[in-house]
Amino acid sequence: METLTWTGAVGVFLNPVLGMAAALFAVTLVAQLVLGFFAPALTLQSNADGTLAARGGLLGTTETANKYLFLAVLVLALAYLIIPLVTPYGTVGIIGEMSQRFLPVWIALVVTFGASIRFKRHLGLYGKLFDSTVGMIGFGLVMFWVFTAVFVGLFDMIATHDYLSQVSGLKNKIPGVPVPEGIAGAIPHYLLGGDNLARDIFSRVVAGSTFVIAIAPLATVFAFMVGITLGLPAGYYSGRLDTILSFLANLILAFPVILLFYLLVTPEIVETGIPSYMAAFLFAFPMIFFGVLLNSRYYTQPAKRNLILVPVLGILGWLYLSIINQQGTVIDFLPTWLDLFDISILVVFVSVVFVNAPTVFRIVRGLTLDLRTRDYVAAAQTRGEGAWYIMLWEILPNARGPLIVDFCLRIGYTTILLGTLGFFGLGLSSESPDWGSTINEGRKLLLIYAHPALPPAIALLSLVLGLNLLADGLREESLKD
Repeated sequence: METLTWTGAVGVFLNPVLGMAAALFAVTLVAQLVLGFFAPALTLQSNADGTLAARGGLLGTTETANKYLFLAVLVLALAYLIIPLVTPYGTVGIIGEMSQRFLPVWIALVVTFGASIRFKRHLGLYGKLFDSTVGMIGFGLVMFWVFTAVFVGLFDMIATHDYLSQVSGLKNKIPGVPVPEGIAGAIPHYLLGGDNLARDIFSRVVAGSTFVIAIAPLATVFAFMVGITLGLPAGYYSGRLDTILSFLANLILAFPVILLFYLLVTPEIVETGIPSYMAAFLFAFPMIFFGVLLNSRYYTQPAKRNLILVPVLGILGWLYLSIINQQGTVIDFLPTWLDLFDISILVVFVSVVFVNAPTVFRIVRGLTLDLRTRDYVAAAQTRGEGAWYIMLWEILPNARGPLIVDFCLRIGYTTILLGTLGFFGLGLSSESPDWGSTINEGRKLLLIYAHPALPPAIALLSLVLGLNLLADGLREESLKD
């Protein structure tokens, strides 16, 4: 079995054509920018049939050429992704084979974008996101990794080898290296090479997405539950309550983040049971939030309120006990048949929630201080509504725009924090495929072998970039409401 090249036999033809098209596109783009400085201002002149007149002259020609060259580059780039579907294995090299492994993700993205654009006028703020180019690009990057995590974690697809299996002789081997005969795997190559323990880098990168996608959004949700539940009364009531909660939030924020993480995940601190007690406190806030939310909404309808509250709080209570109950810790009381799951990285989860909650608290408090003076709040007070009803059903919905934007950004911050923890080896097992750990392992030989560290770094960069672009698109559309 021969070593795969990046573009295979097809690249012999496509590479020069794509390079030439990209070079011409770059030249025309620069020319358009230069000519634009000397061109007269464009006015809304129309043709006889009412259509807008196109710009003429050399600048107009350059703009037209630029548009078609961009389309040519896009089509040629897509060819590397489409050709593998109709050609034998290895014809288009590493890029083509990786594209084929991600085929379920491409299909899911096309279906998601098609349905979202078709029904965007009925989907509220989410639908308006598809009126923003920046937002669509960010959404696409984020959903690429979300679908990757789903197909890898639930359906065991995309990955080519077991991310923990070691193959003798493939330590630090270059991308496209063939595996020895008889080695189990979906394909007979390591597409992105082997790491310093002879494990498949491509499989570790895609498996690492399940770690990030499972932890970062969920930890952010818990942080928002804590921040909203405490921030709303702090901003609404002000006074001594606001002073105490703001002081505690500022006290936590005064600690350097890395030092705080290091303190929380060290074995000595874990043995004291502090992270377990923190989990018991912080993870109770979703129950408090939904309990108060439903009670304030149906307070005048006791029968209906109880019918809804009992099952909701029962399910949330069961989940809460299963989360905080960890075998071998200070909180270990549930029988095995009642414990739904055992979170091996509970310390990391608690640390992320603890660090993010104070910042969310300050944002919610600031929004509440502003919104509590609005007319609709005064109208609700005149109707005799309770304080929690006003906070949760009048103020919170009107603060959703900034909070949704911050939620996307905070997932990005959390992703970086998880990568930082993995990079320093804090709270995670040495065999974990998370991107931070993989980058750290590749960093040790970076001057000799660059390929082990680059794929997880690019994956981390693309996900965080997508979240930031998604937040920008949501902010842009929310400001139009």
